Amino acid sequence: MIDFQNVTKLLGGKSILDNASFRINQGERVGMVGPNGAGKTTVFSMILGELPPDKGEILIPERLRIGILRQQIDLSDKQEDVLSYVAATGELPLIQARLAEIERALETDPANRQLLDEFGHLQTTYEHLGGYDSGHRAEAALAGLGFDEDVFHKPLNSFSGGWQMRASMARVLLSEPDILLLDEPSNYLDIPAVEWLQRRLRVYTGTLLLISHDRFLLNSLTNVTLEINGGKATRYSGSYSKYVVERETRSALAEAARKNTEKRRDKLKENIERFRYKASKAAQVQMWIKMLDKIETEELPEQLHFQGRIRIPEPPRCGAEVCAVENVSHSYDGARFVFRDVSFSINNGDKLGIVGYNGMGKTTLLRIIAGTLAPTSGRARLGHNVVIGYQAQEFAELLPAEEAAYDVVKHAAPGDTPPSRIREILGAFGFSGDDAMKQCKVLSGGEKIRLCFARIFVNPPNLLILDEPTTHLDIAAREALQEALVNYKGTVCFVSHDLEFIRGTATSILEMRHDRVKRFFGGFDYYKEKLAEEEAANAPAPASQTKSNAAAQTASNVNSAGAGGQSQPQTAGKDRRREKAAKRNALLPEKRRIERGLAKCEKIIEDAENEKAEIDKQLMEATPQTDFAALQKRRKALDYDIAEATVEWERLASEHEEFMKQYTADAD
Repeated sequence: MIDFQNVTKLLGGKSILDNASFRINQGERVGMVGPNGAGKTTVFSMILGELPPDKGEILIPERLRIGILRQQIDLSDKQEDVLSYVAATGELPLIQARLAEIERALETDPANRQLLDEFGHLQTTYEHLGGYDSGHRAEAALAGLGFDEDVFHKPLNSFSGGWQMRASMARVLLSEPDILLLDEPSNYLDIPAVEWLQRRLRVYTGTLLLISHDRFLLNSLTNVTLEINGGKATRYSGSYSKYVVERETRSALAEAARKNTEKRRDKLKENIERFRYKASKAAQVQMWIKMLDKIETEELPEQLHFQGRIRIPEPPRCGAEVCAVENVSHSYDGARFVFRDVSFSINNGDKLGIVGYNGMGKTTLLRIIAGTLAPTSGRARLGHNVVIGYQAQEFAELLPAEEAAYDVVKHAAPGDTPPSRIREILGAFGFSGDDAMKQCKVLSGGEKIRLCFARIFVNPPNLLILDEPTTHLDIAAREALQEALVNYKGTVCFVSHDLEFIRGTATSILEMRHDRVKRFFGGFDYYKEKLAEEEAANAPAPASQTKSNAAAQTASNVNSAGAGGQSQPQTAGKDRRREKAAKRNALLPEKRRIERGLAKCEKIIEDAENEKAEIDKQLMEATPQTDFAALQKRRKALDYDIAEATVEWERLASEHEEFMKQYTADAD
């Protein structure tokens, strides 16, 4: 399908690809990963033919339709309404225009056989491409991406860049191309829209290439991972999670091979020096010298991302209630309210994730809690000794260009902070040594975000308020930040559109909708389960079930009345017992399924813990022959298995608890 053969590409003196070869087969779903600036977007441009290779060949079959969603677009000249723009996908506008031309020509020459044949052929093609229902499909796509119906006919250039990006996404998805290239599609999406995109792409049947830092999309949509890094393109089978494990395995094997090569090299050098001046060994010494020259140093995979951990300082003590939001309403124009009468409390140690469609007021609510915006009514009351650390969504873009990272943190620090403490904080966020003197104008997006965190924590808060903290961070930096926040003993209130980040960080969820703001006292998976239960409870009963219930009620009424209208309690009691027994029997397969799942998870966790204990024993009793790399790799894989099984166990345990309520109720 797409074949790169010995491709070399240089941009600005940097090697994007260096004699790289890889193939993407028809129907594969490929996640492209690599550090920021490695050249992933450049590879897309080469596939599109916008950038030719300096050397090598790129082979793509002709007549394939390629759809592309770019990171940056400019639709300021598009005056058509958003619905028309989205519906006019692929070849449909050209076919529509030609059909209109033929209709006009047939008005003067209605018997023209050639035009009639072409008209019939184009109508068939138009129908095959979904032209007659393109408007309905466009409406569904726009609704899924968060557009309200009353804006469908607004001009496209009246929308912000983020909403224009959503419209472009809907348009390219509806075109159903043979090859779909998506470059960071979730950058401008809230969580409901990301989930819609994931569902939509799951049913896409073409070849998908996805550049993303969103682990949820990569893990749920891809079956191949292509790493672009240091001029190389390395192909891995499986989704992102499998790629991480496989890459660590390859790295460990390469490290072991490098050590063996060094041992061979040292042994040959030792023999050469030992026997260099013995005439009887002259021939063998020459052979050893040739062998030494031929030994190639094993190349280790380059590090992909920011290395090390983000170390958040201990928070100062504060009261049990950190913040109470009391009947808060806000309007920017005095007429339309973003939200009304919102009340909830945040307790010490909470990790509160705020979710909802864009425009629901998530950022506004964070600003009110942080004290940078006064609400129209109500108040956000802080608890005893609460110190706020607030990172706004746009702050990284407002850093002074000419200032060094050290100066940014120094200006935020209390006046008596020693330089060593400033250096310590900078080092905790990845600015060690000379990196501390980097000017803000040369920092990458991820470095700017980390500098913002360093600026906050030079004066440690106990209430951390974060608005989209993962923006511009690569996957490893997101994972490092997630780990730091999970281990942080203070309180966190945050908005994020990274589903995996919320799932791994939040201990409770605040959902913001048009009609309500509701707190869910559990993590993201618990919140999704509760939403599913609400939807099931509010769903209308199927017609067949309604008829069955009505018939059962009629039969019950007939049976409950004897001669003269007297009831028959004994018969009714037996019927009720039989009905309850039937219900319990119907529920037994589901009960067994959940309990088998719980038992399986418990067995996985128990076996993994036992194997970890054995590995720890081997590491403590290590000998020179102990393969530390292999043991550590296996131990990390076991940690991954335990975490995965624990998440599944928690999900099933919650499901079991809800199920048993129903099962017990049927037994009463």
